[in-house]
Amino acid sequence: MADQAKQEIRFNAFDMNCVGHIQQGLWAHPRDQSHRFNEISYWMDYARRLEEGLFDGIFLADVVGVNDVYGGNADAALKGAAQVPVNDPLLLVPAMAAVTKHLAFGVTANLTYDAPFLFARRMSTLDHLTGGRIGWNIVTGYLDSAAKAIGLDQQAAHDDRYDLADEYMQVVYRLWEESWADNAVRFDRENHLYADPAKVHAIRHEGKQYRLNAMHLSSPSPQRTPVLYQAGSSTRGRQFAATHAECVFVNGQKMEGVRAIVDDIRAKAVELGRSESDIKVFMGATIVTGRTAKEAQEKFEEYRRYVSSEAALVHASASLGIDFAKYDLDEPIETGKSNAIVSNVEAVSRSAGPQWTKRKLLEQMVLGSRQPPMVGSAEEIADQLMAWSQQAGIDGFNLSRTVVPECFDDIIAHVIPILQERGVYKTGYREGTLREKLFGNARLPESHTAASFRQRD
Repeated sequence: MADQAKQEIRFNAFDMNCVGHIQQGLWAHPRDQSHRFNEISYWMDYARRLEEGLFDGIFLADVVGVNDVYGGNADAALKGAAQVPVNDPLLLVPAMAAVTKHLAFGVTANLTYDAPFLFARRMSTLDHLTGGRIGWNIVTGYLDSAAKAIGLDQQAAHDDRYDLADEYMQVVYRLWEESWADNAVRFDRENHLYADPAKVHAIRHEGKQYRLNAMHLSSPSPQRTPVLYQAGSSTRGRQFAATHAECVFVNGQKMEGVRAIVDDIRAKAVELGRSESDIKVFMGATIVTGRTAKEAQEKFEEYRRYVSSEAALVHASASLGIDFAKYDLDEPIETGKSNAIVSNVEAVSRSAGPQWTKRKLLEQMVLGSRQPPMVGSAEEIADQLMAWSQQAGIDGFNLSRTVVPECFDDIIAHVIPILQERGVYKTGYREGTLREKLFGNARLPESHTAASFRQRD
């Protein structure tokens, strides 16, 4: 591995177009502003704040179903605003892009329920409108409620969803990379020639899941293919990441466990002809900080008073595929084979042990999520972040909101200046698209599977 002592650390704000995202219950805190998520001015102010603070981007999660595993219905989710109501994340991007120049936007879109032809156009449109600042977090879903919403009885099996995703990626790669040649757009006013028909091709695909015979409706955007994020750490998910992902999102657990996942994905990528440097890894993190350790601890204890344990269990039930309402506090929990987020079940088993209980899970969810928070002075937080970067091969962090906007204000005011002093955080933005800022090139490298579809002169 390359020396990571002075590797640049990157920050994305991690949020969702809803009231309650990851830290369940903190929307009830009197200083929290997430209830304004329906206001466009809220998101515009949010974007300005992040760019002024030199954040790399905002990463927007999404679900297209409701968390109704707990108790077999959505009542507790609605009561606790556990990711419902939730609005479309893509529609926020143009407004945030209009008031920023460099901030990037990673948007989650579920390919299982979205036709590739129309989805490809939406992403190309966003890439045009943002000047190449768009990334796509590729997900296949984990909620039966989402499948039922579009007329299915239940979602497909976990590994089958990834098989579908591989074919989906082939279709969108061909639309983004193959349909229009680089020099197809001529914009020749004198000869009334906007695009050269010989340089624009229909994509014909006959597959197990998808059939297509159409040209891409959008002309080539700055990045063509958006920067590709992926968050699956299961065995099948790692193979998918090694094939497609440029940025991999992992959940924090024990450092050696994260390092093993990171090394495995990069090794698999190398086996496929890619480079280790073609993949950047972002770890989910929750930070509570202040000018001193005492100030951070006091803020943490204040936040804890607003946590909703029930809403936390609602979210955990959905993402783990286990109805925790059926269990007493100390009753052993049977995990079995999950069709939800398999890597989450594996992570909980590693941290709580093979025989875990609802009490053990609640003890972990001190701020309303399974993600243990980093609490400490800005110096202590900087030490922890650098340790993760150096020892686990982490390139950046998706910072989950607690009480907004103050949670990000604290990081901007206290943590980032220390990281800058230590030479591991930028003091200004580089020019260029999101992919150029991350990897130095606007287009996917030739080693990526999508490059095989490009038109060649």
